[in-house]
Amino acid sequence: MELTTYSNAGAFLQQTQTALEQDEVANNLMLGIAMRLWHSPDTYKSTPYLATVRDHAGLVAAALMTPPHPLTLYAHRQTLGDACELIAGDLLANGWPVRAVSGRAPLAGEFAAVWSRLTGADYKINVHMRIYVLHTVTPAPPVAGRFRVATEADLGIVAQWSRAFIMEALPADDPNSADDMAQRRVREGDIYLWEDGGHAVSMAAKSRPMNNGITVNLVYTPPEQRGRGYATACVATLSQRLLDEGWKFCVLFTDLSNPTSNSIYQKIGYRPVCDFDEYGFALSRH
Repeated sequence: MELTTYSNAGAFLQQTQTALEQDEVANNLMLGIAMRLWHSPDTYKSTPYLATVRDHAGLVAAALMTPPHPLTLYAHRQTLGDACELIAGDLLANGWPVRAVSGRAPLAGEFAAVWSRLTGADYKINVHMRIYVLHTVTPAPPVAGRFRVATEADLGIVAQWSRAFIMEALPADDPNSADDMAQRRVREGDIYLWEDGGHAVSMAAKSRPMNNGITVNLVYTPPEQRGRGYATACVATLSQRLLDEGWKFCVLFTDLSNPTSNSIYQKIGYRPVCDFDEYGFALSRH
């Protein structure tokens, strides 16, 4: 079994893309980030960690990280096995800052236990997630307001809501990145708003395009506007737009501790695919 690291996403994808696309929905996070790194390397400010583990039969596992974001894992089988030790050992030997790890259950938990043993760092679950896929939109009940693309005039509210979203849904990410992220994503036309009475009341975004599918994320409604169907309408309309543009499916992640989001997405046609976990690491005890 041999670990190889890569200096660019193109070389990494040559070794992983075929395997990842055999289950494009479940592997959408790694695949989408790698394709973004390949097509738009300046999106991420840090040098990425890109690695594969192979044996005589082919690809065993892959790892990708764009610090300070979590390490993301893929395994050809149900578990990482010996590949886990190789990946953790390489990261540790080369001083990579691993703040958190994510992957299809149970991969992230398996790595977290190994990393904790090697480093002395405590770990805990940050979020239990579920990946959903949609091929056909079930129309949402009528809701007051309209759907539109966010513009530069909306940068203030998009940044504010992006910061709130990170704090609420992505504990391993830095909320201070919200301003830069909002500017980039609004400029690229990725952010959409639901507007009612002339005021933005909900937000959603498209992200990480792959060869067949695309992700819907950054779904946020401020607390005072929740329970009115705005997020459902926003996500349903965005999903339909993406399908109309030619994408074969839309993917999204939900927090399993939030029964409301898991319920509303299923009402508009999203179907569960697999569970996906993120574990965070505390400071080393050594």
